[in-house]
Amino acid sequence: MIKNYSKLITFIVSMIVWVLLTGFDWQHLVTGVVVCLLVAITMGSMFTEHPAKFTGWKRYAWFLWYLLVFGWECIKANIDVAIMVMDPKLPINPGIVKVKTILKTETAITFLANSITLTPGTFVVDLDKDKGFLYIHWLNVKTQDIDEATEIIVKPFEKILKEVFE
Repeated sequence: MIKNYSKLITFIVSMIVWVLLTGFDWQHLVTGVVVCLLVAITMGSMFTEHPAKFTGWKRYAWFLWYLLVFGWECIKANIDVAIMVMDPKLPINPGIVKVKTILKTETAITFLANSITLTPGTFVVDLDKDKGFLYIHWLNVKTQDIDEATEIIVKPFEKILKEVFE
């Protein structure tokens, strides 16, 4: 029963995203239904460990907030990287830093890792799920301290993702 419920939630969320990306044209809606059904059937059980949590509207509101924060962080990081590229005299300090996360579920950690990787200048290279550490290649390392690096890289996303997925 839980797996079917997870597939239903996956279909609904996929369909919402599809409609937001393609619009309300009937051809896109028909294609969206087919594609979202295939996604839900084949991957629905991987969406979340606890699909019942996704019946409340608060998680979706938090997810919309996450999208805004993620967009803002990407804009800031793009500007940062563009400045580094356009000014070759600007010193950069690339390296790998260790950060800590409080997230526990695989879905939340995956979203966090993808958020960090999709933000220009950072890239998740390894993960120690048991201890809650991520190892991140940072284009311009500002600190090697775990707590400070966590505050700079992880904190903008972590609290919101905890509200969405845990």
